[in-house]
This record gives sequence, structure tokens and C-alpha cells, in this order.
Amino acid sequence: MDCLNINSNCSLAKTVLSIFDRGVFKSLMIIVLTIFSSPIYAQDFAAIAKSIMEKDSIPAMAFAIVTKDSIIIKNVLGHHKITELDTESNVNPKDYFHLGSNTKAITGFVAAKLVEDKLVKWDTKFFDLFPEVKDKVNPAYSMITLEDLLTHRAKIQPFTSGVEYQNLPPLKGDKQEKREGFVEYVLTLSPVESSNSFNYSNAGYSVAALMLEKVTGQSWEEMISEVLERKLKIDVVFDWPNRNFENQPYGHWLEDGKLVPVAPNTAYDLSMAEPAGDLSMNIDSYAKYIQLHIQGLSGETNFLRPETYNHLFTAKDDYAIGWGNYTKDDQLISEHAGSDGTFFTYAQIDRKSLIGYIVMVNSGSESAQKGVFEMINKMKTSATSVNE
Repeated sequence: MDCLNINSNCSLAKTVLSIFDRGVFKSLMIIVLTIFSSPIYAQDFAAIAKSIMEKDSIPAMAFAIVTKDSIIIKNVLGHHKITELDTESNVNPKDYFHLGSNTKAITGFVAAKLVEDKLVKWDTKFFDLFPEVKDKVNPAYSMITLEDLLTHRAKIQPFTSGVEYQNLPPLKGDKQEKREGFVEYVLTLSPVESSNSFNYSNAGYSVAALMLEKVTGQSWEEMISEVLERKLKIDVVFDWPNRNFENQPYGHWLEDGKLVPVAPNTAYDLSMAEPAGDLSMNIDSYAKYIQLHIQGLSGETNFLRPETYNHLFTAKDDYAIGWGNYTKDDQLISEHAGSDGTFFTYAQIDRKSLIGYIVMVNSGSESAQKGVFEMINKMKTSATSVNE
């Protein structure tokens, strides 16, 4: 998970932990792998989800189990706002949920297409494309490559907390111009000093996006729309669902210990780190997106070639390109969690069994996160019992 905690006034944003930055990633991996003893069948999932939602104060939940050939399970339950719990359910499969840092895998996916099209290489250096700024930034970054940035190996400062964004100098222009200024500023900072194999960074994905913009002549937003919407017919919007359409799920966070819906006009800006964590999808589209990857991992060519999909998941052992990896027992797991503190989305792909699991909720609270992982456990139990 990465919570883009840009709004320092949000009480939840002060408490939500970054899995990658705070050392909780491995413990959550273990939680996700906890297998319950009794078999659970497809017809039970709505009841299971409702029970978890009530226990963990989750207003709405969307979930799916995906294989290369079908969407085995898909459902969405609940309400757009927690204040509507006394009314009939008002969500549907076309409602959007914020992906948070699961956006990173989508930025990597777009980069992979550009690599296949020979517009850029994984080992293209940032300063091969931007030699004019090399003398203005920290020379420690002189050799960073596109893949370094997408696998968090460039030692870019994390920008996972509100304080880091509050210290930014004034940035002028439109969104793209401000992001260019943001990248130049980030590259003047000292690199992260750490013995970790990777150092999670939202800002690193903004640097990578600038490279993609340079080789295409398009903004990152234009690339996302072209690839996902026009070519793949996958619905996607930028920012929160309720900032795009009426009658959409609201995100929720804690204020004075109470879960409240977050209004679309709330002063909360993710635009500088948008390529790292600011897309929203509905469960139909996100399941379709995950299914493309499972097909690729199974050896099928679709939008990308199988070897390209394999690289997205295995470029590095622990964190590849938008996907964290681990192995336990007979499972080869790739996963990612994302939250801006108002929604929480988790996706997992078992690369050996070629099955994917998705849960999306419109709350970023700690209890909601626990509920998401409990739902993942239940779905994995069902899939395991069917396979047996």
C-alpha cells in the first residue's frame, strides 16, 4: 500500500501507514495467506462481504475473482456514503473506486507498450532524454534509468507524506508544467540512503512519467486515456470518483474518531504524484485489466507480448514494475495495495495458479483495510477448495 498523505489536516492521513516504507509489507503478506478451514462457495460471497462491511464499517465493497478465461466472481455491495446505510444499496458495477498506488502498475503497463514500440528502453537513462537539466540537479541521479524509477531503485525521496508536499517551492503553469517543475525539484534533493533492496517512492513514478511524456509528445493523462479507454475499452477516470460524476462512491476517512464521507471539494491534491496513485476504475474495468495480465502470464499475446508481461512481474524479485512479489509454499504471488487515505484497493495475482483477486472499498481506515484482507482470504479459500 501507499497512502499519498498530501492533506496533512486529514486525521487519517496522519495515521495510515505505508506498507513499503514502514516495514509492514511482509506481515500483510502473511495475513493475506492465512487460509480458513471451512470451504466457502460462490453463493456465499455476498453474505460474507456484508458481514465484513458491517463489522469493519465499510460503506461499499467491490470484489472479483479472475482467471484468464473468465470473471468467476464479481459483485459490488453497499452505499456511496456511510450516511446512507439506512437506505437501499445504491452501488452498481459501473461505480468507480479510487486505485491509489495500484495506479503504479498502470503507469508501468503504459511504459511497457512504449518499450515494445521501441520509443524507449527499460535502461534508457533519464538524462539521455533531459540533458539540459543535468547540471541543475543532484549528480547522484546521473545514471538512473526508466526501470530504476519504476522498480523504486533510483533512491528518489518517497513523497508519501503531506509534509514533503508542503515544502515544495511554488510551481507554475498547467498540471503537466507543474509536474515538470516538481520533478526538477525532486532531483535536486539528496538520494535516499538505505540498505534496502528498494526504496518506495511516489515521486519516482512522476520522474518516470516525464520520460514517457518526452518520447511520446503526449501528457501522461493523454497516454492513459489512449491506451486504456480508446485501445482497450477500459473505463478510467483521474482523481476521485465523485470529482468526476455525481452519484458515485465517496471516499471516507476518520475525523475525531468517526468515519465521514469526503466531499469532492475537499482541499486534497494528488496531481504531482498522479502517475503514482490517482486513477479510479470500476470493478468491471479493473477486472478486465487484471485479466489481461493473467492472459499474458499464461503465454497469450493481447495488448502486450507474454515476455513483456513476464518482465512487468519479474524485473526484480521483491518489487518489480508496479507489483510487489513474494513466494510462499507453492504460490508465486504478485500484489499491490493502494490508498490515498479515503479508499483502499488491493489486487493479487497467483502467477502459478493464474488466478487474480480484487477487493475495492470506499474507506481508507485501518478497520477497512483489515476487512479487505479478510475478504481476500475468503476468496482464496474458495478458489483453493475448488481447485482441490
